[in-house]
Amino acid sequence: MFGESKRSFPRPEFVQSEPRMSTTEALTDDESTIRSSSAASPMSPYYYDQGRLSGEGSPMMMSPWNQTTSSPFSKPQWSQTQYDDNAPQNALIGSLVREEGHIYSLAATGDLLYTGSDSKNIRVWKNLQEYCGFKSNSGLVKTIIISGQKIFTGHQDGKIRVWKVSPKNPSVHKRAGTLPTLKDIFKSSIKPSNYVEVRRHKTALWIKHSDAVSCLSLSDCKTYLYSASWDRTIKVWRIADSKCLESIAAHDDAVNAVVCCDEGVMLSGSADGTVKVWRREARGKGTKHAAVKTLLKQECAVTALVVNPEGTMVYSGASDGMVNFWEREKGLAHGGVLKGHKLAVLCLAAVGTLVFSGSADKTICVWKREGVIHTCVSVLTGHDGPVKCLAVEADRDAAARENKRWIVYSGSLDKSVKVWSVSGDNQMQHVSMGSDADSLPSESDGSFSSGRVSHNRIN
Repeated sequence: MFGESKRSFPRPEFVQSEPRMSTTEALTDDESTIRSSSAASPMSPYYYDQGRLSGEGSPMMMSPWNQTTSSPFSKPQWSQTQYDDNAPQNALIGSLVREEGHIYSLAATGDLLYTGSDSKNIRVWKNLQEYCGFKSNSGLVKTIIISGQKIFTGHQDGKIRVWKVSPKNPSVHKRAGTLPTLKDIFKSSIKPSNYVEVRRHKTALWIKHSDAVSCLSLSDCKTYLYSASWDRTIKVWRIADSKCLESIAAHDDAVNAVVCCDEGVMLSGSADGTVKVWRREARGKGTKHAAVKTLLKQECAVTALVVNPEGTMVYSGASDGMVNFWEREKGLAHGGVLKGHKLAVLCLAAVGTLVFSGSADKTICVWKREGVIHTCVSVLTGHDGPVKCLAVEADRDAAARENKRWIVYSGSLDKSVKVWSVSGDNQMQHVSMGSDADSLPSESDGSFSSGRVSHNRIN
């Protein structure tokens, strides 16, 4: 369970993978007992009640980190540690705390950081000071993505809001619309054929999500927006006119993650335990996505996906704490498994040769990749709750230095955002870590199957 697991585990100075080892590893009795018992608990990241609507009695909403009593307009607290050239390679440099709810989403662009929480507020921070904010009436802000002067937010109630930055005053954000638009909803509602069954004895328009929007992703050409939902579908939106072009019946359970690659390739991860590859094809004025390959089949939920900026590696996090990865240059052959967490991996980020995994165990693992070898060079600790979202930006102040550094933002269910300075040239060093870390390369060249923990949708 999220609130437990306070034990400290000894670890070697560093552990890295050796090519062509087995990809499977048996759970210890303790791990198996923890994960099996957790699956039956409402406080567990693996818990899934088929009878509830999304958000009702969910593990996050019932968690001890969701006891918001302070005013949403209370003054934010900001503590900052000055950058020191002699500081450790990876160091906490500050925390943003506003007692108004769990942090569920982050997006960084330039000197701005957008944060979304279950208070319905989207806060904007500039140079790590509160800059402005705006509020949606759509509930918990589960995902934020930025495209030029437009900001898209996905919400617990299934709506996607579109916001624009005022050209006259960049601190003002105005709502520019909702996906789908009211006009399209009205036009579609006239035809009975536009209604599809979303659950037993209930229908809805195919252009609307009928459950929480869990993730948003932009196509490489910036023309299309993809929205993943707990309603088991992925919808494709044309940004230019806000049209829903396609609804993909992608999975057998909640879709927790979607990420776009180049050449019209899109990947999706679901609570049904699969990672699927899709390819976009032009069909007249619309699109059609064809399933290309299933990369992963396992019992536990896929909770996060990321593609590195070069587009060469794909990573997926799961509710069993593992991170699988695939090599695109080898036809998406399975490369191995990164084992560094004791609880569910809730978010991933990749930049340069580094991969970051945030977990319900309150830690962030920093992995350095050399070829297919991934070494856990550091574990960032300091959050008091599950790490729910990550964003990474180049440290502009350190750009001129030979040792390139990254600014990593981590949002947590402890209601805080922590800011870390991480070196791009992490060396193998002895670091203080809170869980065992290992990287196990794969013998498989195709899809990978694993079975551990019962699946669920992840808040």
